[in-house]
Amino acid sequence: MRTLIYAPVIHTSADLGSLAKEVARRGVADLGEDLWQAHRKTVDGFWDMISHYFDSINMSGVKIYQDGMVAEGEIGEKIAAEGMKAGSKNYELLLKLLKRGAILVKTEDFKLVKEELDRLSEITRAKSIAQKLFSFIKYKLIKNKLLDKRDKFIVKKIDETLNQDEVGIIFIGAYHNIKKRLPKDINVIEIKNTARIREYQTLLPFYRTHKERFEELAKYLVSGVDQPFYQMK
Repeated sequence: MRTLIYAPVIHTSADLGSLAKEVARRGVADLGEDLWQAHRKTVDGFWDMISHYFDSINMSGVKIYQDGMVAEGEIGEKIAAEGMKAGSKNYELLLKLLKRGAILVKTEDFKLVKEELDRLSEITRAKSIAQKLFSFIKYKLIKNKLLDKRDKFIVKKIDETLNQDEVGIIFIGAYHNIKKRLPKDINVIEIKNTARIREYQTLLPFYRTHKERFEELAKYLVSGVDQPFYQMK
């Protein structure tokens, strides 16, 4: 039996490289300073909880799959190091696990990741509202198809590289949908409910009309894991 610890994540602006400043600026503009900072605090608490969970797991030989990761080995570690310098909690944890003996695996196809980033960058670079709207519509038309291609590639990579009796960890955004595609012989341990994380992100822009539910989900995000992993001795 192969085991995959499934960690659905919330990406921060620091995970988006050159788009980070624009995403943070838009976050403050759209949500207001107070709500944006509260959201950042929730996400930091979420990552602290995830990091604490992995403290008790032996990482020797564990394979790490990271959405957006287009390289492995030294190049992959450099990408993660740059992300950590920018303030990414995800990459900070990833590097911590690698130092404890985990192995980073190239998870995504460079062309597909670049295409999505280029589409998002086009939106942020738009000079006028009309240009921004046009770029946004173009992105929406291709978004689901592109995500589907990425998910198929990720599943194929996991199937090819996660061997019998091995343990893997995947850090993946909540809008990905790879669980149903994974081979049946892979035991999936989902440490947080993907649907709840996705709902939190969906309700964020509508906080004022869904305040009670949103705050309930925020508390859930920083609570303990849903499904523990019992490691064989």
